[in-house]
Amino acid sequence: MGKCKGLLFVFSTVFTLLLASCQQIAEDVNTNDGQSLEAEEDVKSGSHEDGGDADGEDPDPAAGTSDEEEKVEGEPTPSYTLNENNWSLEPIDDSPEEAVLITIDDTPDEYGPEMAETLHDLGVTAIFFVNHHFINDEKGEEQLLEIMDYGHEIGNHTMSHPNLQEISKKEVEEEIVLLNDEVERITGERPTFFRAPHGANTKRSWEVLEDEGMLGMNWTYGFDWEEEYTDAEALAEVMVETEYLGNGANILMHDREWTNKALKDIIEGLVDEGYEFIEPSEIKLEKVSE
Repeated sequence: MGKCKGLLFVFSTVFTLLLASCQQIAEDVNTNDGQSLEAEEDVKSGSHEDGGDADGEDPDPAAGTSDEEEKVEGEPTPSYTLNENNWSLEPIDDSPEEAVLITIDDTPDEYGPEMAETLHDLGVTAIFFVNHHFINDEKGEEQLLEIMDYGHEIGNHTMSHPNLQEISKKEVEEEIVLLNDEVERITGERPTFFRAPHGANTKRSWEVLEDEGMLGMNWTYGFDWEEEYTDAEALAEVMVETEYLGNGANILMHDREWTNKALKDIIEGLVDEGYEFIEPSEIKLEKVSE
C-alpha cells in the first residue's frame, strides 16, 4: 500500500511537470505568431520604425518629387515684357535686343495652315489670333489644330471681330470668354494672348483679360490691309524697309493670299537685317492697362 502511494506521487509530479512544459511551449508559439503578423503588416504599410523601405534600404529623399521638379524646370523663364505704350517687346536682363515678334490675325481663313508651315520651316514661332467664324466647322477646327501642331501659339481675336467700343460691356465679355471656351474645347488649351479687332480696347475688355489671366496687345506696324500692299512683292519690301521696324517690333500680318506669298521673303529679309524672333512663350504675362 505504501509503495502504491509512492508511485502515484511520482506519476502525479511527472504529469504536472509535463503539463507545465506544454503550456509554456504553446505560449511561445503564440507569441512568435503574433510577432510575425505584426512584421507582415509593417511591410505592407511601409511603417518600419527605422524609416527604411521593405527591403531595408533607406528611402530616397527625392522620391516622389521628380515630376514636380521637371515641371518647374520645364517652364520657360520670361525673356521679354510688353511695353504698353508702343506695344513693342523689351528684353529682360540679357535677352537679345534685336528681336521681333510675328503675329497673324483673322485666321484660320484660307492660308493659315500654309503660313504656319512656312514659319515652322524657317524656325519661327508666331501667335495666330483666331476668330470664331473661322473655326466653327470641322474644316476650321482641323486647321486650328494643324496650326498648333506646327508649334504656334493660339491667340484670341474675339468671336465675331466687332469694334469693342461699339458694343455693350456684356457683349465685350462674351466676345472674349466664349472664344476662349471654344478654343479650349478644340485644342485643350485656353488662349493667353488677346488682340482687339482694330486695336479698339475698352476698360471692360482689360477687366475681362485680367479675370482670364490674359495679356492684351496691339501691334507696332503692319501694311497688308492697304490696297497698295496687296501685292506680295510690294508687301515683302515695305515690311522689311519700313521706318517702324526696330528692336522688339510687334509685327502684324493677316491670313491673306498676298501675305502668304510674301511671308518667306519677309522672314528672310528680317533675318538679313539682323533680327531674331521672339517665342510667344518667352513673353511675360502681365496686366496691360489702358
